[in-house]
Amino acid sequence: MGVIDTAYAYYLTTYGSRAGTRYDTHKKSELRRVYNQIVKLNKESPLYKFPNRSTITKFAIDIKENAQHIRNVVASISGSDDIMEALQKKAAASSQEDIVTARYIGKDEDGVKLKDFQIEVRQLAKSQINIGNFLKSNRRDLAPDTYSFDLTNSSSGYEFQFSVTSDDTNYSIQNKLANLITNSNIGLKASVIEDENGQSALKVESLHTGLGEGEPYLFNISAGGSSNSADAIDTLGISQISQEAQNSSFLLNGTPRSSYSNTFTVSNAFELTLQGISPEGDSATIGFMPDAQSAMENIQHLTDAFNAILKTSDKYAETHGQNHKLRYQISSAAETYRDELAAIGLHKDENGLFAIDKPTLAAVMESENPSEQLSVLNDFKQLLDAKASVAVLNPMDYVNKVVVTYKNPGKNFPAPYACSLYSGMMMDRFC
Repeated sequence: MGVIDTAYAYYLTTYGSRAGTRYDTHKKSELRRVYNQIVKLNKESPLYKFPNRSTITKFAIDIKENAQHIRNVVASISGSDDIMEALQKKAAASSQEDIVTARYIGKDEDGVKLKDFQIEVRQLAKSQINIGNFLKSNRRDLAPDTYSFDLTNSSSGYEFQFSVTSDDTNYSIQNKLANLITNSNIGLKASVIEDENGQSALKVESLHTGLGEGEPYLFNISAGGSSNSADAIDTLGISQISQEAQNSSFLLNGTPRSSYSNTFTVSNAFELTLQGISPEGDSATIGFMPDAQSAMENIQHLTDAFNAILKTSDKYAETHGQNHKLRYQISSAAETYRDELAAIGLHKDENGLFAIDKPTLAAVMESENPSEQLSVLNDFKQLLDAKASVAVLNPMDYVNKVVVTYKNPGKNFPAPYACSLYSGMMMDRFC
């Protein structure tokens, strides 16, 4: 399976449930400008190869998505020279955060037209889980041989092969299969679980939830063509569905509704995430926060977006040596205004992540001239946006790679997608 398939599978399972916002849409002129920037970057880009292909797609996608999230957050609190006015964008609130959380994704000017609404959660969306037979961990119930099984979902089919040696145990075989399934990046995660008797079983779970109309399952595991493979799958028991996928179910202003996921949008304005089941007849109210609370919430969104991209850099520290470049470029925006940000309650911890001192921030907002004290946020978010724009344009710049050859400076033709393989999603096993 080409890396292009695993790239799309990882993107869809990790970020596919995110609701789009108006900041993700672009005019033709904006798209043309981005294209011209990519062409300019590529003109002098060297030819390179990747030594760590196993995680390159995940790293590149994580960089681009987190950097784009920063840009969206900055855009959502821009549009006014008065930082307090910019921060007081509409922010959603839920009366029962343990049941449902809410985020406002609509236009600020349209918020005045929207009314509070009620939601009562009847059922959460669930993933499909297959749990195999519990086998004695230190025994081997499969003879040394090569086995295969088929794994299908609603859109694709895959064939997996695995070998069993005389040195294997049931636990090592199950662990081998868990790694094989999880690392294939086809929307499933697998692990080995143990019971109180010290026996182990293979657990396979879908990353998606819910079932479409006419869909009997999210994935199906069956034996390959040979009889020994059929016996092996029967022994492992991984074709057994232990938990069927199901859709979420809820009452929206008393009207029954459902969704494939626990995250969905209402009226193209609110993004709701279901967290638990409502007590019978007890609905949660979704509305808007007061202005001061909304301002604090928007500052929290900005710091969360900043922290997320630093965590992405740290996550791939061992496999991609250039991750320090991403961390340095993003964190330098905060270092520039470190003292000014600390004065309004935004402190950096030992890992360089922001932690908000809410009493200090609240005191600033309740002061006589909060706009003057918070004006540093205007400079900070603009610098952070500039740093994130570079990462969005070419996330491959931060991936560990080996330069094969440099181009002859000044004597090259534009070559779209050469330096940023991500731009055309052309990553494959021969990169």
